[in-house]
Amino acid sequence: MKISMMTYTMARGLKEGEKFDLKAFCEFTRQLNLDAIDWVTTYGYEPQEIRKITDDYRLKNICYTFQCDLNYPTAAERASGRDQFKRGVETALILGADKIMLPVKGKPELSREQSFRNVVSGLQEVIEFARNLAVVVTVEHFPAPTSPFITSKDLNRAVKEVPGLRITYDNGNVTTGGETAAEGFRRSAEYIVHVHFKDFAICSEDAPGARPCLDGKYRRAVLVGDGDVDQVEALRAMKAFGYAGYINFEYEGREYTPREATIEGVRRMRKMLASLDSSAP
Repeated sequence: MKISMMTYTMARGLKEGEKFDLKAFCEFTRQLNLDAIDWVTTYGYEPQEIRKITDDYRLKNICYTFQCDLNYPTAAERASGRDQFKRGVETALILGADKIMLPVKGKPELSREQSFRNVVSGLQEVIEFARNLAVVVTVEHFPAPTSPFITSKDLNRAVKEVPGLRITYDNGNVTTGGETAAEGFRRSAEYIVHVHFKDFAICSEDAPGARPCLDGKYRRAVLVGDGDVDQVEALRAMKAFGYAGYINFEYEGREYTPREATIEGVRRMRKMLASLDSSAP
């Protein structure tokens, strides 16, 4: 298992109107001795430019994350989302990424089941396009209570209805549906091809940054290791299964700047991974 950079974490520190500094980001990634990046949109850069610069820094682009709205009841209404999907797959190809990830939020006017049926129908319409280009399509556990994909049961059900669909396991988000991080991994392990690590602390409804969750609790984002997500137990489950891919470090809190959080978070994750090796029989 190896740690990867996620542009989303660093881009959260941008001020209004400030442009994402591609070269500085690559330099920072290399300073942390990381070799892979998950791109969450392209921040106004052409994918060809991103590919050239990341190649110059000997960095791999391992995933391209973007939104496309497939959450409509008819194929005609999903047409724009299908076009967005195809453009996203083509961007992933230019970046050299072999997988994409679609965050699915749901819609407040729809039940989770209605959103599930709409999105699954949309994915069934586009999955062949990605398969023909050898790009793996993934969805993650998304923590918004209206999302159709939160629990491992949700994700496994989607995989069974959309042949070829796979899972990006988010060890923090899956806990918002009432599972432990380790349970969430074990229940979907055979379908997981990419991983996000983050942390949440259970809090009161009126706490700063509190967000409502499907399990009825409220959580706020904190740095990996500071919350209620059992990171090490999740890693043990991943190691026991034989997961050998990348793990994005992700941070959505406010206590640290994105740069500070990434430096400390990556240090902690490396320590956690090392503890697995040292505890091996």
